[in-house]
Amino acid sequence: MKTNIEPGNIDAAVDILSSFDYVDLMMRFGINIVAIFIMIRLIYYPIHKNKDFLFTFSLFNILNFLFCILLVGTKMKSGFAFGLFAIFSLMRYRTVTVPIKEMGYLFACLLLGILNALALSDNNYYILIGVNLFILGLALLLDRLLSLTHENVKEIVYERIDLIHPEKRAEMTKDIIERTGLPIHRIEIKNINFLRDVAYVNAFYYAKTNESQMGMTGDDD
Repeated sequence: MKTNIEPGNIDAAVDILSSFDYVDLMMRFGINIVAIFIMIRLIYYPIHKNKDFLFTFSLFNILNFLFCILLVGTKMKSGFAFGLFAIFSLMRYRTVTVPIKEMGYLFACLLLGILNALALSDNNYYILIGVNLFILGLALLLDRLLSLTHENVKEIVYERIDLIHPEKRAEMTKDIIERTGLPIHRIEIKNINFLRDVAYVNAFYYAKTNESQMGMTGDDD
């Protein structure tokens, strides 16, 4: 079965390929690769140690960069970029709970891909490099240097219901601190089961990391 390739199609393909500035493309891609490597390998991974998100961040960034660079001739520029962000803002993971900080890193990686693909440089890449360094420095500052204290919560099944009286709250708190080793500063009694002689207690304590399993996810449709 023969396939006839018309000369007009070949000319159109040649025109598309010749319209690319390959030096500019390689410079932008190189800046993007270096920036995303610093973001996920040198800033994110040393703290969070999650290799699964390394794959996700890298893939989203590179695919987003290539997608934008191929459609750069559509003359949509900033409107196209904001529309792409709107699409990704509607995207939600269904299979796993994605922590809010990882979602922040994901959008930062998407921003780097869009920025490095669509930003006007006029062959002057110092401004583009400077903006990349600013984003990387901002991520480093917010994630490491501005390490705020989290109030974490642990749900405890507590069997000493003789200490659930309000006047014995200090003694109950001291007992939980000695048994858990956590710097608990307040407790809340959620429920009491007199049939089993247990109470369900929320113990609150401060820590540098968010240890509470309270993932923020959307409702399933």
